[in-house]
This record gives sequence, C-alpha cells and structure tokens, in this order.
Amino acid sequence: MKAKKIFYIVSIFIIIIIFFIIFFSKNMANIFKTGNNNTSQTIVNDILNIKSYEIMAEIEIKSNKNENKYIIKQKYISPEYNYQEVIEPENIKGVIIERDGNNLKIQNTNLNLTTMFNNYEYLSENVLDLSSFIQECKNEEYKQKENSNEILLEISSKKANPYIAKKILYIDKKTAKPTKMEIKDNNQNTEIHIQYTEVKINNL
Repeated sequence: MKAKKIFYIVSIFIIIIIFFIIFFSKNMANIFKTGNNNTSQTIVNDILNIKSYEIMAEIEIKSNKNENKYIIKQKYISPEYNYQEVIEPENIKGVIIERDGNNLKIQNTNLNLTTMFNNYEYLSENVLDLSSFIQECKNEEYKQKENSNEILLEISSKKANPYIAKKILYIDKKTAKPTKMEIKDNNQNTEIHIQYTEVKINNL
C-alpha cells in the first residue's frame, strides 16, 4: 500500500515537471521568435522592401551663400508613384510634384496652374525622396552600421549625381522607422539634412 502511494506521488510529480517543461518551451519559443523579428537585418530588409509610405519631412538645404528650410509631405506607392507637396514656406505652399511612371505633373494649387509632362524619360531622381534612396541601395552596394539606438545605411551617390558624395539614412531600432537622412557633398559637408517628423509605412 505504501509503495502504491509513493508511485502515485512520483507520477503526479513527473506530470507536473512535464507540464512546466512544455509551458517553458512554448514561452521560450515565442520569446525567441519575437526577438528574431526585431533584428537589425530584418529592420533593414523591411525598409528596403517598403510597398508604400506617407512622410512629413523637415528639410534644411545649405549652400555657400544661404540656408533654406522646407516642410514637405511625401507619398510613395511601389513601384513608380511619388507625390510631394510643399507645406512651408508660405511663398511656395501648395506646390505639388506628382510622378506616375514616366508621367510628371506639377501643380500650384494657390495659382490654379498645372503642367503635364507625358512619357518624360529623363526624370531626374529626386534626392529628397526616400524611395530614391531605397532604389540606390538596391542598385548599388551600401554600408550598414549601427549603434545602441540606430541603424545607419550609407551609400555613395556619385553615379546618380556627381555633386553628391554620399547619403546616410538613420533608422530607429525601436520603431523600425527612418528618423533622418543626411546628404553630403564632395567636400563632406552636410548639404541637405532631412528630419522625418511623421512616418507611416505600408499604409497606402
């Protein structure tokens, strides 16, 4: 009788151990799975394969003589739709540049003016646009660096534009979204600084 009681106790103890092993294994699998989804390379791959985005960008352009600041709303839908609208400064507010394939439309909503360019084969890549940077990364080699908070993607843009030495995109590790871009000229001075204040990815 005593042996039977011991058998039951041992059996219950083994069942409890098995239950905890199964529970622990499932939770560890979920932890590792979640962690893998947030790796630096996964974040970079997601950025380079964006299907669409909507961005508010504060842009600072420096030259030898002056410095200009703009606020621009950007939209992109893969593969060839781009939309840019000037929000500030006031004197060019409402200017919209819209590209759909090889068709380019320029509007001034304040003056109610529209200009169309159909089958315009020589559309220059817009250095201010995130999609242009992504396309360059796909066509050329890029350098990937990181610190504790950010991932940096760096490309040389001399082939696309001889006056631009490199572009650097900063990506926040926590949000997995771009935060800013720096575009440097051949003298390695910051020529254009773009701060992304609002970023919505794959929402269009």
